[in-house]
Amino acid sequence: MSAMNAKASSGGEEEASVMRSETLGESGCLGEVKRGRAILAAYLIATLELTFLFMQMGVMPYLAKSLGLDSVGFGYLQTTFGVLQLVGGPIFGRFADQFGAQAALILSCVSGSAFFLLMSTSTSIPLLFLSRLPAVFMHGLPGAQKVITDLTTPSQRTDALGKLGLCFGIGIIIGSALGGVLSTKFGIFVPVYVGLVGNLINIMIAVIWIPLQAKPMPDRRVMEHRASQSGSVFSIREILRLMKLPGVMEVFIVKVFAGLPIGLFLIMFSIISMDFFGLEAVESGYLMSYFGVLQMVVQGLVVGKLTNNCTERTLLRLSVFVFAGVGLGMALMRTVWHYCIIVVPLVFAFSMLGTITDSILTNTVPSSDTGTMLGICASVQPLTRTVGPTISGFLYRQFGVSSFGYLQLSVNIALFVYLLKSKIPLREMKS
Repeated sequence: MSAMNAKASSGGEEEASVMRSETLGESGCLGEVKRGRAILAAYLIATLELTFLFMQMGVMPYLAKSLGLDSVGFGYLQTTFGVLQLVGGPIFGRFADQFGAQAALILSCVSGSAFFLLMSTSTSIPLLFLSRLPAVFMHGLPGAQKVITDLTTPSQRTDALGKLGLCFGIGIIIGSALGGVLSTKFGIFVPVYVGLVGNLINIMIAVIWIPLQAKPMPDRRVMEHRASQSGSVFSIREILRLMKLPGVMEVFIVKVFAGLPIGLFLIMFSIISMDFFGLEAVESGYLMSYFGVLQMVVQGLVVGKLTNNCTERTLLRLSVFVFAGVGLGMALMRTVWHYCIIVVPLVFAFSMLGTITDSILTNTVPSSDTGTMLGICASVQPLTRTVGPTISGFLYRQFGVSSFGYLQLSVNIALFVYLLKSKIPLREMKS
């Protein structure tokens, strides 16, 4: 019997080896051209989706006001959006693992189309709240990350994921500017119509240029086996299983808490820019554009070079250390010019932390679970947007702007000491 088992095992290994060779041969034939085209398509989809998202963010306050929604109601509207994104992130990731990156991106784009369609028909407050529902599956950035994760090796992944920051910067700059211009010249619903049409275009891009299955064949078999065992896309048990893998919870805690204080600050930034810096709306827009340009420069010129020359452990510690320095600067700043200086290391730390932690976490979990892991990572910002308004409002009213800086400093010093003593990140999982 043991001989038969050994023979079967040997046969299975030979079959896997043959399939791996076929896959590599196919990848060589279709080659780097198709893989590069798929990655570029993922970047394009992410850029367009972020652009449309920032366009609607610019017009949403005016649309809500025109329907008679007050500031408290608008806060509830934003919280609804955050909760839906928070809940949908891990579910979207599980969907990507079970059905592939192409299906996940199509789902995101279809949800975006539904989002803008419902928004374009929002003639009352209940309809406006209803338009938020498709946001549960609007996760173009994690979908693009899934494509990149499937098509790159662990050594290439950090640099490739880092370039998605360029998409974010372009989305901020073009989306914010275009939304204002279109709504001013042609009406408040025109950016919404552009977002609707743009998401339909994204669907076509995903169908044409994103491969149906990006994983190699052996990984797909593992994926299908795990999918059959875990069952539903909504399985909480499978999501919790990933968090219990060695090193995952530790890195995820660093990811959440290192950027939490600055996330609280950014939630209050529109009020801080008016009350503390004394800026007009146009000047606040210029400041956001400056933030977007810095994001593009850092992600395009700095992050990639550092990831090619430094270890992930070093870069993780560096980003947390820089965050601590940013906290000290925020605690001492008094003018908008101080903030313009502080925002340079802030963007660096923010970009580096997000890129490095995403890379570490996707390398730590089995390749069949990278989508779920990316979905969990994507829930960090919605989590901040959900719980943040209450906490940030309290800090600002009771202790002022400096409280965000002192919180940032203390939290990141504690995390830096922890990282010096810990052995994370671990070596990547071999599945």
